[in-house]
Amino acid sequence: MRYFDYLTKEQETSLFHAPPISFDHTIGKDLLAYAVGAALYMPATRPTVAEDILKLKSSGLMTVIIDLEDAIGDNEVEQGEHSLIRHLSYLAAYADTRADGEQSLPLLFVRVRNPDQLRQLVFQLGSLITLLTGFVFPKFSVDNGVEYFEIVADYNSSRSYDAPVLYGMPILESAPIIYRESRMDTLLAIRSLLSNYREYVLNVRIGATDFSSLFGLRRSPDISIYDLTPIRDCMSDIINVFGRVEEGYVISGPVWEYFANKGHRVLRPQLRETPFEDTYGKNGRNLRNRYISSSMDGLIHEVILDKENGIVGKTIIHPSHLRPVQAMYTVMHEEYVDALSIVESNNGNRGVFKSEYYNKMNEIKPHLNWAKRILLRSQIYGVLHEQQHFVGLLPENEYTHV
Repeated sequence: MRYFDYLTKEQETSLFHAPPISFDHTIGKDLLAYAVGAALYMPATRPTVAEDILKLKSSGLMTVIIDLEDAIGDNEVEQGEHSLIRHLSYLAAYADTRADGEQSLPLLFVRVRNPDQLRQLVFQLGSLITLLTGFVFPKFSVDNGVEYFEIVADYNSSRSYDAPVLYGMPILESAPIIYRESRMDTLLAIRSLLSNYREYVLNVRIGATDFSSLFGLRRSPDISIYDLTPIRDCMSDIINVFGRVEEGYVISGPVWEYFANKGHRVLRPQLRETPFEDTYGKNGRNLRNRYISSSMDGLIHEVILDKENGIVGKTIIHPSHLRPVQAMYTVMHEEYVDALSIVESNNGNRGVFKSEYYNKMNEIKPHLNWAKRILLRSQIYGVLHEQQHFVGLLPENEYTHV
């Protein structure tokens, strides 16, 4: 797989200074954690999950989370489990027809309800489990966390030598985390727990919808999750605990719920006209208006805030979110040049130098960790040419629906 492989060779050459690398779910964990990116949730009970996954591959789908938890009813659990096996069997049959086999599929995850269901599925899936990159653990806590990761660790210790590693992605979304009086003790306890299973923790995910529910809140399409003060404060602490360089965790951001705006806007649109017109001329205005009318400008704004806070990856619930989120993870040429210069200059011969863009100071020691993260992201999402930006990766005449 490769990000943005829907581009023609000519488009890729004109857009990218350094194109994204190819990868699959066997790539090293450091890169795989960044590759999760925009993770599309699909209810396991949806009849056409497998067909939709294959159809959306051509539109850039790279990560799928098949949901057995909140996206299905409590009375649908057994049906969802049977459907999951059917979906994976369909995908396995497709992979068998391909020369690249399972590597032709997106990264596949399953969100389970509890450790008992996880244990049951590991047994029931049999050889189909090798299609999965991992499982997602909702409402993760110190009470259920050890059991979740012990199951993952037991599987990995007994898997065949040629089977890929199976990962876990905990979702932080429970009351003891959001409530101020218990938050820090809970986060530190979870961090201590995860440190025992670090090799199997792919992402730490933030579940802001459940957090918001505890306060009876729901953000509007005009604002970002960072504008809800209880959620923002909690996210700040999550980043403080898990986002430290020495912890080595990739944190994934909350879901954006909107894919159409049927009401009246209160705030001004958050997308400038210039990048769209520079890329597509007059047609760029229509594309911009389309993104605004579907509340996509709010999504793009939130992804920018995610990145500025060290968050890479986002839960999405609609295929139209794929390309905007993925495009925002590309590395700008200026970022790349700065990062590369900082890393290459880390030899003790100097401490600070002027950026090649002659617009900033690059100080090696304070900026080194930032630079290393930029270079990791650049491998997965590529580096744009000097005059290019994310708009060139958006569909001019296409809108993705499933």
